[in-house]
Amino acid sequence: MHDDQMEPDAALTELRRRLTDGLARARLTKTQLSARAGRGRTTVQQALRADGPVPSAETVAALAHVLNVPVEPLLELRRIAAGESGTDCGKDQGPGRPIGEWDPHDLELHPAGPTAGGPSAGLTAVLPGYVARAHDQTLARAVLDAAQGRSRMVVLVGSSSTGKTRACWEAVQSLAAPGWRLWHPFDPTRADAALDGLERVRPRTVVWLNEAQHYLGDPRVGEQIAAAVHTLLTQPGRGPVLVLGTLWPEYADLYTALPSPRSPDPHSRVRELLAGRTVTVPETFDQEALHTAATLAVSGDRLLHAALTRARGHGRVTQDLAGAPELRRRYDQGTPAVRAVLEAAMDARRLGVGLHLPLAFLIDAAIDYLSDQDYDDLTEDWAEAALADLARPVHGRQAPLRRMRTRPQHRLPGSPQPEPAEGRATSGMIFPVPPTPPGPPSGPVFRLADYLEQHGRNIRGDLCPPPSFWDASLTHLTHDDLYNIAVAARVHKPAWADPLLRRAALAGHAGALSELTMQRLGPEGLGVISGEGARHTSGAATFLGRRGDGPRALPVEALVTLAMLHEDAGDIDSAEALRKKTEDPAAVRAMDQHLLGALVVQLQAMRHRTAQSVLNNIR
Repeated sequence: MHDDQMEPDAALTELRRRLTDGLARARLTKTQLSARAGRGRTTVQQALRADGPVPSAETVAALAHVLNVPVEPLLELRRIAAGESGTDCGKDQGPGRPIGEWDPHDLELHPAGPTAGGPSAGLTAVLPGYVARAHDQTLARAVLDAAQGRSRMVVLVGSSSTGKTRACWEAVQSLAAPGWRLWHPFDPTRADAALDGLERVRPRTVVWLNEAQHYLGDPRVGEQIAAAVHTLLTQPGRGPVLVLGTLWPEYADLYTALPSPRSPDPHSRVRELLAGRTVTVPETFDQEALHTAATLAVSGDRLLHAALTRARGHGRVTQDLAGAPELRRRYDQGTPAVRAVLEAAMDARRLGVGLHLPLAFLIDAAIDYLSDQDYDDLTEDWAEAALADLARPVHGRQAPLRRMRTRPQHRLPGSPQPEPAEGRATSGMIFPVPPTPPGPPSGPVFRLADYLEQHGRNIRGDLCPPPSFWDASLTHLTHDDLYNIAVAARVHKPAWADPLLRRAALAGHAGALSELTMQRLGPEGLGVISGEGARHTSGAATFLGRRGDGPRALPVEALVTLAMLHEDAGDIDSAEALRKKTEDPAAVRAMDQHLLGALVVQLQAMRHRTAQSVLNNIR
């Protein structure tokens, strides 16, 4: 750029010198230049003649485009030569306003976190730090071309809230200082505004077609808009302009699909316009992007830090950021029934229930989260209405509570079928134990949105759930979920801990079984055992071998425990032999397949001789 103190005559001389040099390098005649730039021969001659008038900005831009000369310096020289201020380059600047005057959220950029300020100060949404990815490089090249005088169009194609609009906003920031304008056709409708204003777009304008289906897919004028954009990009003298748009993949597929023979072709102009001008935005952050985001988070970016705690595992960081404010609003402003179901789900997750929450559990648990008045106001279909409300998605295809599909279980051909529970001998056992851990809960299951799970941990903290929560847990939860809730009950509701622990043991949870075994024996039972260590070792081996296939088939953890028991008894040779078996690949493959081995691991947390005594007592 040039200093505004340059004299107009000097600026005009420099402008003509650069144009003349460009003409020489291009090896064109003035007549050829006139034809390629779409300008009259007289106009071109006057633009290059020493005593001619100051050419228009459109003429300078058209000549620069043909001569492959950077347009921004030439337009600045023309502005000084014409005596125009930096903010008023003519009576009609065309639609739009300077880029620096725009708030990105007025351009349909989704808020990514809570707003700052108050009623008197206004509400200002905070943007998280930006993480550049591969599509940003394509945008940067298009912006550079536009800055150098060549009109460009880029349409980012990606699913909801993948960062398309934010990428466009970041890309145009380098055009703010040189005085580029940005126009967002919006009023009275997007399509009508675009069709009306495209002919008035002036050089150095960014045309903002966010959610481009509202423009290009309009059933009345979509094809006309596509034709007008094409003319804007290709007509000499209209540029440089930069057209940026965003589309969901389903719309891009619709507009670019070739029609069947003898079928109507409703998007022929849109298809031509989009050809070679679309760029895919990925659904997730790759490892490099996640690393960059983590660096920003460590540097103090709280929004990114919170998003990464929820989304690092699946990489859908932008979707998490875009959906968080609306998820929070849906909880804060939900009906009493909606809030009751969400709070039951929040408490379940923070107290150790897995991701898949059974529908029956949620409905029964929610009852006592309602006040008496709200409970009396419930309709017969309150649960269906609440779940339908919670299933409605927010930005990023997230829902407060979404139904999960259970994946089918795959079994290696030829592998044995699981042994039926009723065929398993239970003689000598304190509780009947199923042969395999139970599968997923029967009936529909739902997953709480990650943001609401984190929000629930923050706002509910150590609150004790109401009685309906514990009752629903006892009735509807299984295995690990039951055991985790039983452990939580010791802190929040001790009276529920023992019933929950017993139900978990009956469901086959080894930890629950071992705890109840130790409770049943009590300190007197643990202290009664006496005799030689060999007797203890033999008893342990008998107990662990109850399945009938011998110690060699026991899981590695059980073999290690037996080795330690033999060592305590002074039988070093047997201990060494058992340790060698732990290196057997077959033993390694058998890990976690026997519930009795898991029980031994639990007991091993105690001192070795205590574990041995317990095993001898229950054999």
